Amino acid sequence: MPTTAQTATTIAQHAQQDPEFQIWGIALGSGVLVVLAALVVFFLAALVSILGSPQGFLLKLVWIAIVLCLPFLGCLLWFAIGRGFARREAAYAHERHGHS
Repeated sequence: MPTTAQTATTIAQHAQQDPEFQIWGIALGSGVLVVLAALVVFFLAALVSILGSPQGFLLKLVWIAIVLCLPFLGCLLWFAIGRGFARREAAYAHERHGHS
């Protein structure tokens, strides 16, 4: 059974000899970079949205902890549940205090 180093060497040698293999490697690497960049933007958008939400400090802190501990899932939860809840809560508080 070949070792990891031997496998990596074989792949590198094959990549040098086959231009199609190089193109696929570049495409795959570019795709991974695009996905990672999108995840970083999604993560930062969630943090900015949480910080700008009308929730109190403690709830913001809880949501930030969720997003930091579960980066992708936490962001999805914030945009799917948390942001709408924060907006409804702010609208309810606005109505309750008699503002029009």
